[in-house]
Amino acid sequence: MHSDGNSLNPNHPGLSTLGIKFSFTIFGLLLTGSMTVSAVAQEQSNTGNLPKIKVETVASHLEIPWSMAFANDGRIFFTERTGNLRLIDKDGKLVEEPVGKINVAAIGEGGLLGIALDPNFEKNHFIYVYYTYSDFLKLYNKVSRFTEKDNKISDEQVILDKIPASSIHDGGRIKFGPDERLYIGIGDASDRDSAQDTDILSGKILRISPDGSIPSDNPFPNSPVYSFGNRNPQGIDWDPTTGKLVETEHGPSGEMGLSAHDEINVIEAGKNYGWPKVIGNPNDPNFVDPIFQTGDSTWAPSGATFYSGDKIPEWKGKYLVATLRGTHLEVFGLDLDNKKVVSNESMFDGIYGRLRDVEQSPDGYLYLLTSNRDGRGSPSTDDDRILKIVPDGSSPAVPEFDSSFMVFPIASAFMIALFCTARYIIKRQSTIR
Repeated sequence: MHSDGNSLNPNHPGLSTLGIKFSFTIFGLLLTGSMTVSAVAQEQSNTGNLPKIKVETVASHLEIPWSMAFANDGRIFFTERTGNLRLIDKDGKLVEEPVGKINVAAIGEGGLLGIALDPNFEKNHFIYVYYTYSDFLKLYNKVSRFTEKDNKISDEQVILDKIPASSIHDGGRIKFGPDERLYIGIGDASDRDSAQDTDILSGKILRISPDGSIPSDNPFPNSPVYSFGNRNPQGIDWDPTTGKLVETEHGPSGEMGLSAHDEINVIEAGKNYGWPKVIGNPNDPNFVDPIFQTGDSTWAPSGATFYSGDKIPEWKGKYLVATLRGTHLEVFGLDLDNKKVVSNESMFDGIYGRLRDVEQSPDGYLYLLTSNRDGRGSPSTDDDRILKIVPDGSSPAVPEFDSSFMVFPIASAFMIALFCTARYIIKRQSTIR
């Protein structure tokens, strides 16, 4: 049998050449299409009255960073849930050797969590941390104070001990307020009813002096409890204008058949915030309603800060909230005199994954911590990371390009191109008789 003059011999080199050309043509069209879709998505995310900013990576390949604190000399101290206290030096470089390694019980949501520097850190070099530990097979949380010298910590002093702990709902955020008292967010440690018992520390926001003593003006005599009925506090900060404390809190995740309803609360001394008696906005005079709640959506809000810097003027005075499940930074405009939200917008939706913390440095920049290696995220090759938000005069809200996000569309385009080429060759061969 022979082929006619219009047919190609299957062994003819022209057929393989044609197949390669066809494959590259299909690959190019698909790759161009995928990059066009990515460009359109970015362009859509940049619409609206957004600040002109860009995001830079300060540190990468971290082990579940949880919280960070800034020294006035330019150093950044941060915790990794596995027990490492680490440092970004004055030049913005990650120091490989940890400042300290703390023996923690990194079980579930526990481990080395919050960090705060003493208001007089430049003189006393005190660093406070909140962490989970095991004592005869029982879990607890504690707040300890260390002394830093030459980028190392020593001399642990336990400030508050035997805080109830669990594999979930450990709270962990600690910050000094304008009154130089240490405020501590404590989750209900999977014992929801304890949040209503002021004799138990779980499900509360606590307030203590730097040495661990109880301030005389606390709402409950001889008790560190400042507010109660808080399911799992995650972020706390004070409005620089009014001085009011604003908190982020996780809503239910299956308890009593309930879910979502994450909250933003204005915290007042001695007040009851409802958990587990109520969720959402019940308008019950026995409890304080949140000024914002997410309804049937779950954001899992985490660290939060009021922005008071001048690097991003559009956000000055706004309350910024990092979200875990929401995978975005929420920017709130608040009217705290009337306890209401006047504006809110989402930034970086899905771009960097789970966001654990947002903090402002002394020089007015904003930093984010990702939490994609905590067992609930989809980490990229560089995760976890510390990110820095900086002004950019060229375009609004442009994220740093991450090549890992292009791996899937490129691989998909290549496989489809190969498939189309194989089908083309088989079809050509079947017509040759």
